[in-house]
This record gives sequence, structure tokens and C-alpha cells, in this order.
Amino acid sequence: MSTDQTPGGSYAPALETPRSPYKRNKPTRTNWELYGWLFMRMSGLVLIVLVFGHLFVNLMTGNGIHQIDWGFVAGKWASPFWQTWDLLMLWLAQLHGTNGVRTVINDYAERDATRFWLKMALYVATVIVIVVGTLVIFTFDPCADPNSTLEICRAGSAGVPSITN
Repeated sequence: MSTDQTPGGSYAPALETPRSPYKRNKPTRTNWELYGWLFMRMSGLVLIVLVFGHLFVNLMTGNGIHQIDWGFVAGKWASPFWQTWDLLMLWLAQLHGTNGVRTVINDYAERDATRFWLKMALYVATVIVIVVGTLVIFTFDPCADPNSTLEICRAGSAGVPSITN
């Protein structure tokens, strides 16, 4: 690239000729924004399937909304399939939302310090929700209610200890 003197006497970089070969600048780091953009599209599609499947099973099958109680959740989470389904839905929804809020913070927080602290609060909240949600899904005890009428709690079967001695 050459430089030409402008009428004011200063030097400015000259434009390349239209037929000059294209010189691609090699990126020096990973393009996180591209990965974030791709994650939002892919996780959004998967979330549509997960959420509508969740709503269909919970609201359209059986007795609809009237079936949802402690026993219904205990019955679903006794199956590794539903634990995985709900865990995937929790993680994807939380990470999808966090990425969206991160983008809003980047767009609207003007000062670097404000942007930093808002994102730190967002990340801390995200970690707390993911950890607590994951613990709830995998440590859910269907027999925690001493007045439970669930068959699994009265019989103490399926490896779940009964707390009603």
C-alpha cells in the first residue's frame, strides 16, 4: 500500500487498485461472537422441541394440568430419560438467556466498569441457577413428604429408602 500526499500536505494511505489480489487478515484470536451467534440459533431450535415436548406431556396428556403435583414430578424424575430431558432444557434455556442478556449488556452499557460488573452479576446468577437446578433434578426425593401416598414411598421399593418408618 502506498501513500500519497493530500492537497493539505499530509500523507494518507492510498486505496488499493480494484484488481489487486485480496489479502486476508489472519485473526489473532477466536471469534466468540460468531460462536455465540451460532449457539443462539442452534440452542433456540433445540429449545423449541424441548419446551413444546415438555408442555405437551405435562398439559395435554392424562388429566392435563390437574395431574401436576408432587407425585407427577416424582414419577417423571424417576426416569433417567425425563431427568436428562429437563436437565438439557434447564441448561440450554439458562445459557441461551445468559447469552442474550450478555449481548444486551454489551450493546447498552456505556462504561467498561459498568459492563464488567453487570456481566459478572449475570454470570454468577447463571452459575447459581444451573448448579441449584441440576442438584434439584438429581437429588429429588419423592419420599420427602412424610404424608406421601406414593406407592414407591410406602413400599420402599426401587432402591428409594422410605422415610416413613
